[in-house]
Amino acid sequence: MTATATLGNSRTQGAFTTAKKCITLFGAVGVITLATVAVMASLGHETTPFMWIRGVIFPALAPVLLRVTARAEGGSAKAFDRIRTITTVMPLAVIGVDLIPGICPAWYAVLQGLSALALIPVAILTRTSALTANFPKQ
Repeated sequence: MTATATLGNSRTQGAFTTAKKCITLFGAVGVITLATVAVMASLGHETTPFMWIRGVIFPALAPVLLRVTARAEGGSAKAFDRIRTITTVMPLAVIGVDLIPGICPAWYAVLQGLSALALIPVAILTRTSALTANFPKQ
């Protein structure tokens, strides 16, 4: 069975569908976080450039991750490796940065952490036999 043929099986398609839903959730929580920052700023609460920049980056990254996932679903081993790496490293980096004392308020760290946690299932799915069998190591 070729990689293209196995990419079409229901188990593989289900894994990619779940991955896309998780990435969409990541983006949605990112939008909620950005909206919360905007509301807090409009009410006179202190916001920082860190909060604004990171708040914009996460929702902007979601469509990029969805595009990379779609390419992987289409059979691109390079895209599969990228989505696998990004969804593994990003939650660790986000949570690690949020744990630095004083970098952001607790509410912000919680929202960003929830957003990043949505990527963990994608990191796990991209390590299952249902997907890795489609992209053998070169």
